[in-house]
Amino acid sequence: MANTYTLISSQTLASTAASVTFSTIPSTYTDLCLKASIRTNDASTSSYFRMTINGDSGTNYGNRRLTGTGSAASSGNNSGQVWINAVYVASNGDTANTFGSTEIYIPSYNSTASKPMNIFTTEENNATASNIQLQAGLYIGTSAITSTTLLNVGSTLFLAGSSFYLYGIKNS
Repeated sequence: MANTYTLISSQTLASTAASVTFSTIPSTYTDLCLKASIRTNDASTSSYFRMTINGDSGTNYGNRRLTGTGSAASSGNNSGQVWINAVYVASNGDTANTFGSTEIYIPSYNSTASKPMNIFTTEENNATASNIQLQAGLYIGTSAITSTTLLNVGSTLFLAGSSFYLYGIKNS
């Protein structure tokens, strides 16, 4: 069980951005946890972003997901992807001035084996539904994680006020 969370880096956007990168992640922790409060300029609801690790754009990512929309549940999986999709962050199609919540937990990020991760995202829209997604993600790269980039799809941007916090976790 984790007993110390140490803030490695944080970013709060003062203007729109297509991506957010955490680079030079130190190897002094056992696990990583990324927490974010996100809103995009996507005109629809149910916006999403993607995550890559160490600049790797090869087909080294996969996930299994469980989704709830407030009225239905579904599940699915992807493998051989060039990024991890994180679904359900708030967008301009959602309730005004709300931000979606995201947490990505990566245990044993220094391991030379594949890196499993837990991804939890939510989006709220008073007009139609609240959405939630839980994923078991996998990155099959064998190098320690030294950087990660969150990027939007197409011309979608992260809006000003979106905040991102990367924590290192030491287990005793």
